[in-house]
Amino acid sequence: MTEVRSSTDADFEDWHRALNTGFLRPPVPAPEVLEARRAVPGRRLGGFDAGRCVATLRSFDQELTAVGGTPVPANAISNVTVSPTHRRRGLLSRMMERDLRAARDRGDVVATLIAAEYPIYGRYGFGPATSTTEWTVDVPRAGLDPRWSGPEDGGRIDLVDGEDVRKLGPELHERFRRAQPGAVSRNELWWRLNTGALRFGPWTEPFYAVYLSASGEVEGMAAYRSDDVWHGKQPQNTAEVDWLLTVTPAAGRALWRYLCSVDWITKVKSGWRGPDDLLPFHLPDPRAARVTEQADWLWVRILDVVRALEARSYDGTGALVLEVADAGGYTGGRFRLEASPAGASCVPVSGASADLTLDVGELARLWLGDESVSRLAAAGLVREEREGAAREADALFRSSGRPWCPDLF
Repeated sequence: MTEVRSSTDADFEDWHRALNTGFLRPPVPAPEVLEARRAVPGRRLGGFDAGRCVATLRSFDQELTAVGGTPVPANAISNVTVSPTHRRRGLLSRMMERDLRAARDRGDVVATLIAAEYPIYGRYGFGPATSTTEWTVDVPRAGLDPRWSGPEDGGRIDLVDGEDVRKLGPELHERFRRAQPGAVSRNELWWRLNTGALRFGPWTEPFYAVYLSASGEVEGMAAYRSDDVWHGKQPQNTAEVDWLLTVTPAAGRALWRYLCSVDWITKVKSGWRGPDDLLPFHLPDPRAARVTEQADWLWVRILDVVRALEARSYDGTGALVLEVADAGGYTGGRFRLEASPAGASCVPVSGASADLTLDVGELARLWLGDESVSRLAAAGLVREEREGAAREADALFRSSGRPWCPDLF
């Protein structure tokens, strides 16, 4: 029988070969790449058949921002693979059960992941909790003033290098994630990997632009790249944004305007953005920003219903009894939620009748405020046990801004 166990340093190379095999990458990386990947922190699990690794899963500590700005401890899951010779044998289920149970026992409130394929993770209690949108801006059609030379608000934009980003970026990101539901923490490794200080393969340095307010405070930062395409002696270059972070609308407006003003750039690809990003509103003709990708992004698995519902804020006032089904057995049951702008209380109950019945994965869709209870009920994913309960739940769970996770992990 195939063994599921923790991967050790001694079998790291074999574990990494299985990881590459699962993602259809060359199985054996260059020695320097393998050595760099040893620096990636986390808890590695593997499925081993006769001593050979045939399945992989890695998890690591993370914080996820709930609605209202409270960070909750999360178990981030990544590097999930099963080799094609060992699929449909329950290896993923065994690894996932072991990892999620350990996360719950540690006291993590949720688990998170970015799903490569949609159908896989719902059966483990995950639900798609945020989405992502990419726009492509047709710069000549945007109607922007070609004479623009800098922000009109007294701020400025400077080009910096990777070392500057490693110094300035972490503090900016902390300010950003504390105000953005769905955002996750970034460790030092993220900044090293995304500025070329640590490399898993060939690296091309991007351009880094920083927006400073009139008072000199860093309020935004972007990394972008450009191709070199000409037709008929005319430049047709595209600027592709790797990432762009802002903590004020002024910073976003200035950085998007800057990207659309670079000489020879005729298209700007926004990269993964929140679905309610203000990018189109920064253009005189918002139709010049065309949606070219829209998809689910961060998936959440609630491990502690009480702590999750008490951690987030609520704009409305009300009380609901939720019957939460959890096939994994981590946090199911019947709970009474009483919430108001002053705070929330969630306690297990036994005698009260349920107002709504839903799976823990559907609760994850609602928890960050990006989904409608009434919509899920209409789709047959939530059962309304008391007439009007779905509408009341919508008033409690929805938030003024949509959640967004800019990170891939």
